[in-house]
Amino acid sequence: MRVAVVGVQGDVEEHVLATKKAMRNLGIEGEVVATRRKGVVSKSDAVIIPGGESTTISKLIFADSISNEIVELVESGKPVMGTCAGLIVLSKFGDEQVEKTKTKLLGLLDVKVKRNAFGRQRESFQTTLEMKKVGKIDAVFIRAPIVEEVGKEVEILAEFEGRIVAVQQGKILGLAFHPELSTTKVHEFFLNLAEP
Repeated sequence: MRVAVVGVQGDVEEHVLATKKAMRNLGIEGEVVATRRKGVVSKSDAVIIPGGESTTISKLIFADSISNEIVELVESGKPVMGTCAGLIVLSKFGDEQVEKTKTKLLGLLDVKVKRNAFGRQRESFQTTLEMKKVGKIDAVFIRAPIVEEVGKEVEILAEFEGRIVAVQQGKILGLAFHPELSTTKVHEFFLNLAEP
């Protein structure tokens, strides 16, 4: 199995390490590749879009045509996970901040997101969440978005204080928090979606 981590910006290395550890835990043979080059995502079995700054990530993946490869990967039935800014980039609809910054979205996940819903960097926090299909996890929120609206194909996997912070639509996972900083459980769940 080959998992590509879109390495344009953000906590790329943490995702690579968490995915490698999750593979070992599940006994899956394969490799995890951080990439910012065209042609790598299309040859992968799954892709992760990490957190970071959504406007920057969006600009770079659209400029390098990685965006088309992600869309094709999803259309071929392979899984994709977006965390924090990655969730924003995967979404169909954004808030006024997304519009103001002219952030292009992939439109793969039928949700509306709100950027920086919990405030600035200093309002970052860690909490225990109950995530459907995964169980109890520690979740790290850093300038995190939330999902404000979901389409009918979208399943809510976790909420925090009544706000949606994890969703799934088919093999697409969108998380407002950073699982790579605290647990391998989410990556293990994700890798199981990639198993044929």
